[in-house]
Amino acid sequence: MTKKRRMGAWWRDRWVRRAAARGDAGMTTSEYAMGTIAAAGFATILYKIVTSGSVSGALESVIGKALDAPF
Repeated sequence: MTKKRRMGAWWRDRWVRRAAARGDAGMTTSEYAMGTIAAAGFATILYKIVTSGSVSGALESVIGKALDAPF
């Protein structure tokens, strides 16, 4: 067995031991799906808040004051 092959086996074994110690090697597909749905829901709520009349007016006011500031 070559030295390079032995090092590769050592890293693989180390990775397997670390994953087993953690108890979880990563997220499953269903966890990714739930995270994506939650992110889309949060983005929708944030969009609705930012485009509402009061928030939109406040943002326009802040931007207008910033653009009209004397230099």
